[in-house]
Amino acid sequence: MNGQKIDYLSNCNVMILNSLKGIILLLTIFFIMENNVFSQTYIKTVSEKAAKKWVSNREWSNGSVLNVHETVDAVEFYKQYHADPALWQKVFTWIKNTNLDTLVKGKYPIDGDRAYASITEAPSKELDKANWESHKNYIDLQYVIKGKEKIGINPMSTSTLTNPYDEKRDAANYTAEGTYYIASPGTFFLFFPLDVHRPNIKVDGYDLVKKLVIKIHVTP
Repeated sequence: MNGQKIDYLSNCNVMILNSLKGIILLLTIFFIMENNVFSQTYIKTVSEKAAKKWVSNREWSNGSVLNVHETVDAVEFYKQYHADPALWQKVFTWIKNTNLDTLVKGKYPIDGDRAYASITEAPSKELDKANWESHKNYIDLQYVIKGKEKIGINPMSTSTLTNPYDEKRDAANYTAEGTYYIASPGTFFLFFPLDVHRPNIKVDGYDLVKKLVIKIHVTP
């Protein structure tokens, strides 16, 4: 009888222990999910002031000496970086460890189809030959290695669509007024999906431009 009682108590202890393990597991899962939701909410609600401070502190650079252009949307940069920091760290590590001056024309992998680089060396375009464009699936990091070019930038909200989005090109085209900036070595531009841009415009005195474009996959 005593043996049966001991077995009964042992079974009860095992059941209680398993129940406690289950509760702890559920609480752990709940905590992880809540923490993830909190992090995503924080990223989505970061203030412009906080984002600009983060950009100026260069926490994103991972040792790269390049500067980010003043036109870059700091809030969107902050959100995209923190949504997938490992991807962005690979991008800036690649920039830091690569001699862009000697890199030949071609495409270079960084992280499969999530991030890859293209080097071009070609004449820039006359203004009427350069198109306004935007991208949906990839962010453009554009950097002039040698020479100078002009780049136009305009919000999508005030741009007029002329060619609908083409998934194969990951591009749509527009007409726009825009503001124009000189792109030169030392500073890169970032163009997010809502940034309509018009790159590759000729600057007098610079017939040949060597340029880096890195495609970085958008995190929804």
